[in-house]
Amino acid sequence: MSERHTALRSMHDLGLAAWFGGSLMGALGVNGAAARINDSTQRLPIASAAWSRWTPVNAAAIGAHLAGAVGELATESPRVLTQRGVGRMSAVKTALTVGALAVTGYSRLLGMRLEKAGNPPVEGITEPNYQTPGDVASCQRRMKVLQWTIPALTGALVVVTSYMGEQQKPGQVFRGMLGRAGGMMSAPKTMGKIAAMGTAKRRMAMAG
Repeated sequence: MSERHTALRSMHDLGLAAWFGGSLMGALGVNGAAARINDSTQRLPIASAAWSRWTPVNAAAIGAHLAGAVGELATESPRVLTQRGVGRMSAVKTALTVGALAVTGYSRLLGMRLEKAGNPPVEGITEPNYQTPGDVASCQRRMKVLQWTIPALTGALVVVTSYMGEQQKPGQVFRGMLGRAGGMMSAPKTMGKIAAMGTAKRRMAMAG
């Protein structure tokens, strides 16, 4: 079996890059630019239209990333079992991915609610003004947090992925496998010490 998985890595990295970059550009570019429109009733519809055009691309990027991530996990499963630290980082990466997916999905749900709100007057895309309806203002306040949470989580995924790439260097693989083997060899010794201590305590109790 080939040790190269260029297609999987490309899907993983390009998908994550689009997910991270799109969310950051949207928060800074789309939302920021729409907030500068003079007519306060047109700010939300224009931003919503831009996000709607990006949604299919973002969904494809996320799908590509997930497919690549699952494929990489399958091909790297021997290292997860034999190299110390790989399993732990895989768990961290999985948790970040699940969190980013949940936040992205919820953010899109709120975005759809804002799309259906029509043309309410707003201060910014995530900032209501005194004329903004209460339900719209509530969605905006939640979106204000979520718009930065998505790039934070996906950015953390980029960092974790880089770290896991370092773990694939030959020296790291060798040291990780030695560490895992050493841990497995020390386990019986530790259990033996615990058993010996238990026996000694029982003897002392009987002698007393």
